[in-house]
Amino acid sequence: MINLHIYGWNNHLSQLKQASPFSALSHGRVSVVHRTCYDVISENGLFQCELTGNMLYGKSEFDLPCTGDWVIFQPFDESKGIIVDMLPRERVLYRKKSGTVADKQAIASYLDKAFIVQSLDDNFNVRRIERYLVQILEEGIIPVLVLNKADLGFDTKTIVEPIKHIADQMSVFVTSIHQPETIRQLRESISAGETVVFVGSSGVGKSSLINALCEKSLLLTSDISTSTGKGRHTSTRREMIALEGSGVLIDTPGVREFGLAVDNPDALAEMLDISDYADSCRFADCTHINEPGCAVLKAVDDGLLEHKVYESYLKLRREAWHFSTSEHEKRKRDKSFAKLLVEVKKRKGYI
Repeated sequence: MINLHIYGWNNHLSQLKQASPFSALSHGRVSVVHRTCYDVISENGLFQCELTGNMLYGKSEFDLPCTGDWVIFQPFDESKGIIVDMLPRERVLYRKKSGTVADKQAIASYLDKAFIVQSLDDNFNVRRIERYLVQILEEGIIPVLVLNKADLGFDTKTIVEPIKHIADQMSVFVTSIHQPETIRQLRESISAGETVVFVGSSGVGKSSLINALCEKSLLLTSDISTSTGKGRHTSTRREMIALEGSGVLIDTPGVREFGLAVDNPDALAEMLDISDYADSCRFADCTHINEPGCAVLKAVDDGLLEHKVYESYLKLRREAWHFSTSEHEKRKRDKSFAKLLVEVKKRKGYI
């Protein structure tokens, strides 16, 4: 018998299940998404489940289960089942779907914390940290910065200075799988029942960190390429691992592009610690580009705000604005189309 409270099951989820027409059936959490089926952890063990036809063909790709989702399923033998319903998602980490303007992709759901993993080598990139941080805060998930591979040696000043404008937004851990004390400190930051997702580029050591936290080799890892100095891509799917006596860890594949799926571009100023300047601008709707009396531009000119941070803010804001505007227009089109369908059905006497 598996205690699902370790995986985050609680009274709130139980109430959500009772609202489903399938509340009498089994429930579980999606641990791995395969191409055509799902691994679901339930009280009675691990089940490999497929979707009902209604779910498979009646939902968009976006609404299909992702790693971390809680589902209701009908078992039909000791290890197989059919997913018939999904509980409403909460605390979901999204990213903009590659090749689209305003479609987003769910990475994992029911997250409490997100570990932004960066390695203390050539892979370190503060702009990438900002990008992850903005998306994580947008969803109400607690961000944590994990600076990994500390055994390689690094200049503290070159790391501390670039992140000082976002350091107040998150806890920061410096780790190495060759330094057990650093792994112990990171493990202690994960509470029982919490779900933590690991995000970052290939080669930063996400899978190795998870193996070290669990004190066993559960995930495949790969050495750094000697020819390029970069990490080889190892994780190919989002996978959930239970941390004994603590919470749940979700490994994710490294991504080259993490497009923002942010609906509120105005929140970026506070996330990147620019809001104190922005609040002092002469105009309430200042865009911080060329307006007279712009306190943000003055802070850049006076050296109080780093030019690289300012440029990153403008880039992320443009990207978020483009996504949110397109998303709004898409929703308007969807609503108009839905109204049109209702009118057509009325005319044909269906309703």
